[in-house]
Amino acid sequence: MAEKHFYEQKEFTEKYLIPYFQRFIPNFHKLKVLEIGCAEGGLIDILGSIGIDAMGVELSPERIQIALNKNPNLNIIRGDITDQNLPAKIGKEFDLIIMREVIEHVNNKYAAFDNIDRLLKPGGYLYFSFPPKYSPFAGHQQIAKSFLKYLPYIHLLPKRQLKNIARIFSENDNYVDEIKHHYSTGMVIKKFENHCLSKNFIPVKKELFLFRPIYGYRYGIPKIKFPDLPLVREIFTFGYEVLLRKEN
Repeated sequence: MAEKHFYEQKEFTEKYLIPYFQRFIPNFHKLKVLEIGCAEGGLIDILGSIGIDAMGVELSPERIQIALNKNPNLNIIRGDITDQNLPAKIGKEFDLIIMREVIEHVNNKYAAFDNIDRLLKPGGYLYFSFPPKYSPFAGHQQIAKSFLKYLPYIHLLPKRQLKNIARIFSENDNYVDEIKHHYSTGMVIKKFENHCLSKNFIPVKKELFLFRPIYGYRYGIPKIKFPDLPLVREIFTFGYEVLLRKEN
């Protein structure tokens, strides 16, 4: 499974992210790039292969080890984006920071945005993508072994009721705790945009999706865009994607 993630990250970077960055960021290939939550390192592996100065930060030592097993030359450090000492530990600023499917897992989002601001150069770019907190599968219920993996919105049910349902379908003991944890840390679009405004991160390109671009690589489903409608977007969009620029 871990190797699958590594190769999926590489393919998505090659076929989607690099063309996206080339289109919207001037001189993309000359930028210093940081990926926060780099997981198995597929993205920074591809960027490094085309001569980009890329670094990764990852919380999980197991995922770092997998990344280094695939490519020992990757520049990855273990760190928590909410740790106030992380910018000093890294010791430099970046032209582009990528945070893909990560911000929704962060407990202290104020601390995360403070550190992102400290790590990003003035005029630098930020790329975020995440499933909104109230979206159909924001609880990551797809980790289930039963058909519960296909049920949207079940992370919104009360915990006691959800445990009863999970017991009926013989799910793992920690299944309910895990999806309720994902729900508790989830990112609401409106709050995300307020965090960005507070740091003067101004949108360059924003899109919402019924079916996210990554689904094309995982499931063969073409991406379908969704209108940016207040409230409605929080409930029905599977994914939010935005490129921002740090204004002075």
